[in-house]
Amino acid sequence: MHPHSDLNTADVDSHTLKGWLHDGSEIALLDVREHGQYGESHLFYAAPVPYSRLEADIVRLAPRRGVRVVVYDEGGTDDTAARAAHALRGLGYPQVYRLAGGIAQWLRDGYAAFAGVNVPSKTFGELAEEVFHTPRIGARELAERQRRGDDLIVLDGRPFAEYQKMSIPGGICCPNGELALRAHTLAKDPATTIVVNCAGRTRSIIGAQTLINLGVPNPVYALENGTQGWYLEDFKLDHGAQRRYADSVAPEDLPALVQRSANLAERHDVPRVDASQVQHWLNDANRSTFLCDVRSAEEFAQGSLPGAQHTPGGQLIQATDQYLAVRGARIVVFDAEGVRAPVVASWLRQMGWDASVLQEGVAAALNVTAASVDVPAVPVLDDTALAAASAQGAQLVDIRASMRYRAHHIAGAQWSIRPRFADLALDPAQPVVLLADELAVAAWAAADLRALGARDVKVNLGSPAGWSAAGLALQATPDEPADRDCIDYLFFVHDRHDGNKAAARQYLAWETNLVKQIDERERAAYRFPAQ
Repeated sequence: MHPHSDLNTADVDSHTLKGWLHDGSEIALLDVREHGQYGESHLFYAAPVPYSRLEADIVRLAPRRGVRVVVYDEGGTDDTAARAAHALRGLGYPQVYRLAGGIAQWLRDGYAAFAGVNVPSKTFGELAEEVFHTPRIGARELAERQRRGDDLIVLDGRPFAEYQKMSIPGGICCPNGELALRAHTLAKDPATTIVVNCAGRTRSIIGAQTLINLGVPNPVYALENGTQGWYLEDFKLDHGAQRRYADSVAPEDLPALVQRSANLAERHDVPRVDASQVQHWLNDANRSTFLCDVRSAEEFAQGSLPGAQHTPGGQLIQATDQYLAVRGARIVVFDAEGVRAPVVASWLRQMGWDASVLQEGVAAALNVTAASVDVPAVPVLDDTALAAASAQGAQLVDIRASMRYRAHHIAGAQWSIRPRFADLALDPAQPVVLLADELAVAAWAAADLRALGARDVKVNLGSPAGWSAAGLALQATPDEPADRDCIDYLFFVHDRHDGNKAAARQYLAWETNLVKQIDERERAAYRFPAQ
């Protein structure tokens, strides 16, 4: 039996929850299963907040403690949601409910579940293409135009790390959130055709439509099905490409760009709010307000507003559920120059969010106490001390990602994940060392192990290279843990990038089918302009 499994939790049935999701009040619907389980099937508005990371992520995703929270798991004998509810109450969230019967009961009650990730955002992309008739170009036509030497440029709307994995030959990395500010420096001639791509569909569509909405004079197309469409036509992709936008924008270009973004924001009724209004919102105990810095990672690293989360503009639209879990919350977006934030806000409002632009941007004077959680104390061993502990019989439990364990782990270390700790065969008389990537995640995992009877639990935050240097033998086990146990890994999404054409086709069919799966209330929550 797990610790906390016998605790009473207020339950909510499926029909009541469905009403809550559309009643206009704030709600944080949390899928507390692990990422692979979530990705196989989840509720439309659920944010992925796996129990293994719950305390580490919750205040970023749901900073207001008084928010209405609903957690769910598989149902049946799964008690993860009860344990998550107990943990949340311990962190000061008083209004926590568990979905009675979990996702299994939700489905029995006739409601839909969705595979994949970032489903509300990807559904929005498909609807946007339908509403705006975003022009698209297929891989074969693009390849032929490139071969002819046509005047065209390919802009990749994904973050640099994703772009480097695979990209269209000749494509330049310019994430969607940067397009409003930088596309004109990459396509200087208004006659140059601009093609925007991503790995699949959403960011190609939203990126191309962003430029069209801004009124750029160039012909603009979305690359149909992105790098996957290119690969399915047997064209070669680049790997490790380095081409990206230049960091600087000519100061004399800014006034026209600011005006263009302001005009777009006005057409979409995006409110501009000043720092005093935002301060008032941040002090409001009855409503959640998220401060979102939509600039690049490099700019954010140089300093941002207190309490702000880094939400690069394109990614905030593409993966809103990874940045905020409170449906009905306020979102305040900002940048440094007034070009990017209004565009991001225009899309968020069409997605149904209450989004505003902070007038003073990164220069605003705000007094924010960032929400935080006190991490439990746990002793940390360096690699040398780990080697000594191992030699003396310490039990090593590796809680890093399952795929990282498969690739390299310390010989003799067991892989596990926090919701499955009760299945570990540990000797309570022997010390345990958790091998982890993140102290907060490890500290809460250690607390669970102690609740299960382990008396001496320590943590090591090392890497295979450091372990090897300390004299610890490493091994690789490509089939262990078994696929069925890798509940943190979503095979369906990752296989499409690993030379698997069937997975790529399945993924694209899934994406285009999302619109057919949503119900009328989910569709009505999006707010596209009248055409």
